[in-house]
Amino acid sequence: MFQKIANVLSILSFLMVTSVIGGGYFGYKYVTSEQFKAKVMNEILGNVQGLMPDILDNALPDVTGPTIPKFKQPKI
Repeated sequence: MFQKIANVLSILSFLMVTSVIGGGYFGYKYVTSEQFKAKVMNEILGNVQGLMPDILDNALPDVTGPTIPKFKQPKI
């Protein structure tokens, strides 16, 4: 009886280990793929582009000051 229980637990343990290793492998392959990088970049750029007009409107002044005066050349 104990032998049957040990065999079942051994098979379950093997299945769990292989599923964790397989999931880790395919997860790593997905995260390091070019498609994932492109998806993340598109998501980030989409969020940043939505924020840019608000940030630029708040950061840029409405009126600027006078121009920098020219320096006079000393007479020799």
